[in-house]
Amino acid sequence: MCGIVGAIAGRDVVPVLVEGLKRLEYRGYDSSGIAVLNGVEVRRVRRIGRVAEMEAAALEKGVAGQLGIGHTRWATHGGVTEANAHPHISQGVSLVHNGIIENHEEQRERLRGLGYVFESQTDTEVIAHLIHHHLSHGSADVLAALQAAVKELTGAYALAVISAAEPERLVVARMGCPLLVGLGEGENFVASDVSAIIQATRRVIFLEEGDTAELTRDGVQVFGEDNAPVQREQHLSDVSLASLELGPYRHFMQKEIHEQPRALADTIDAVINAGSFDASLFGANAEAVLSGITGIKILACGTSYYAGSTAKYWIESIAGLPCDVEIASEYRYRQAFADPRHLVVTISQSGETLDTMEALKYAKSLGHTHTLSICNVQESAIPRASELVCYTRAGAEIGVASTKAFTTQLAALFQLTVVLGKLHGKVNAEQEVDYLEQLRQLPGSVQHALNLEPQIAAWAERFATKANALFLGRGLHYPIALEGALKLKEITYIHAEAYPAGELKHGPLALVDEAMPVVVIAPNDSLLEKVKSNMQEVRARGGELFVFADQDSNFSASEGVHVIRTPRNVGVLSPIVHTIPVQMLAYHAALARGTDVDKPRNLAKSVTVE
Repeated sequence: MCGIVGAIAGRDVVPVLVEGLKRLEYRGYDSSGIAVLNGVEVRRVRRIGRVAEMEAAALEKGVAGQLGIGHTRWATHGGVTEANAHPHISQGVSLVHNGIIENHEEQRERLRGLGYVFESQTDTEVIAHLIHHHLSHGSADVLAALQAAVKELTGAYALAVISAAEPERLVVARMGCPLLVGLGEGENFVASDVSAIIQATRRVIFLEEGDTAELTRDGVQVFGEDNAPVQREQHLSDVSLASLELGPYRHFMQKEIHEQPRALADTIDAVINAGSFDASLFGANAEAVLSGITGIKILACGTSYYAGSTAKYWIESIAGLPCDVEIASEYRYRQAFADPRHLVVTISQSGETLDTMEALKYAKSLGHTHTLSICNVQESAIPRASELVCYTRAGAEIGVASTKAFTTQLAALFQLTVVLGKLHGKVNAEQEVDYLEQLRQLPGSVQHALNLEPQIAAWAERFATKANALFLGRGLHYPIALEGALKLKEITYIHAEAYPAGELKHGPLALVDEAMPVVVIAPNDSLLEKVKSNMQEVRARGGELFVFADQDSNFSASEGVHVIRTPRNVGVLSPIVHTIPVQMLAYHAALARGTDVDKPRNLAKSVTVE
């Protein structure tokens, strides 16, 4: 982990590599580096910290060349040191790597026995020495050496490799981690994310599992897992440079919070324009598949798991189908019961989340034939492995803490719910019209919630000095409390937990005192009176309450009880609207604490390792 960029051209590629790494900064990293072939010499620059520091060092050293690779690293094996930063070099062979090599220790011992000396603690250096070993013991060229080396690796990887002996060639490999090739005119590129090369080309090839590829200035040749040449489809990326720029906002997270009305409008556009919830939203054969299923299993991680947890309430109450939601990293390692009549739904912003991808593979191996992916990135791995697909239309999300990806996932899951309800006879024509109207009003309701930002920013000043926080919600809004606590943890480093409000007296109430702020999500729904009782339990112990209520909720602020009113209750879509305040609370608390909002410590945007 975490970001790869490479280029071969008739011009100096250092500016391309540096710009690409800057565009990958959003993924989270702790060091960066580039290696460039200049004549027959590989020149390398690595630095701990931001890409700008590495860029300054490269400029000072006058590093230039027409073939090069670059990397932003998120530490897995070995600490955050320059020696552990990528690229790694073995006697003229240099490479960058995303992923984790599970058998690196046995390979390390073997290579030490062959005389190789290790300078880092990483699993990546093993690959560099292994490629060099094959190159010096029978492999015809660096491509053949790479293809031989990966056969001996267990784990996940995306690799880009250059060799001082072959200045006209860049070779790459992919297994389990995203990697794509960018096609230019007289130049070609490789990257882990299209944003890294969008300034140079929009034409891309997404490499498949087990692929290797050779890039020269004049062309690209892709090879399948058996090393035979294969053709991979070219795509024209629709990622815009504007979506990758900060514009008038202080941070990408702030920008993406404010982009949610537009992102939601785009995600629900097909339903609104059609005037109905049609199964074709999820694929040509979706109606036949969805009509025959008898239950739903949702697999996801992190924020996406909370989206699935919200959808469970919708699916069971509206569609009348049983719904089970599991953390993908847990599901893939247990003996699971499989019912082939159930639909497996995977949720991933990037479409490359390794645990979710492996959970999907496991589900299919158990006999689940009906699968649906909800994803924000076209042509990513999880949608390609799924029978049905629903792409959210959030646009590029740069901030590590997910915002608009989460709310658009909820919108997509609600559309799935109503489609299922129609197909299974639980949603009639009158109810469908009502759900359409609620969906139509959703972007406006979210915009009204965004208008609360000044009030929420004032609250955030009080949170900035706290060490702990508690979030409470009931029913549909309990997952939103979980999401609020996660956001606060991610970007402020304040310890925060979330509970169903009814569980308060079963343990968490012991934590409540005047130093523990308690955030309550209290919409005007059937559980409001229950939530009020839970709030009284907090006040009786001296706890300070921060309540997100609806305009029509029947209670007021008082001593120790602070209230911000979101727009009037929007019914079943209330969780989406109530997500906005907890996002903004976390954002402004992070501002007040001076943390790195877009790139919080220890976290990565696209988690492509276990």
